Amino acid sequence: MSGPISQDWEPVVIRKKAPNAAAKKDEKAVNAARRAGAEIETVKKSTAGTNKAASSSTSLNTRKLDDETENLTHDRVPTELKKAIMQARMDKKLTQAQLAQVINEKPQIIQEYESGKAIPNQQIIGKLERALGVKLRGKK
Repeated sequence: MSGPISQDWEPVVIRKKAPNAAAKKDEKAVNAARRAGAEIETVKKSTAGTNKAASSSTSLNTRKLDDETENLTHDRVPTELKKAIMQARMDKKLTQAQLAQVINEKPQIIQEYESGKAIPNQQIIGKLERALGVKLRGKK
C-alpha cells in the first residue's frame, strides 16, 4: 500500500430544498432570498390582525340577543341616598377620605357613592350608617 492513494468515492454536494410556505414567511428566509436574488411575493391579507372572521358569525347572534333583551344596567345610588350620605358626612365634619378611613374603604368608594356612580352595596351602606349614625336604608 505504499503506492499513490486513490479515492473511489465522489464528493457529496448538499443542495438545500426550496423553502416551504412557513419558511417563506420567516424573516431570515426572506432576507436570505433577497440576498440570493430570488423572487419574493408579499401579500396583504384583508383581515390580518383582526378578528373579523370570527366576529362575522357571532355578530348575527349578538344582534339577535340585543333585540331580544331589554337594556339591562346596574342600579346606581339613588339621589336621596347620595344626598343623605353627603349631608351626614358634612354634619360630622368629615372629609370623604376621613369617612373612608372610618369605614375601612378606599376614598374612591365614598366619592362614587356621593356622585351616584357606585353600584349600591348593602355592606358598605351598613358601614356608612354605623359610622355616620344615620339611617340610610328603609323608611325614615
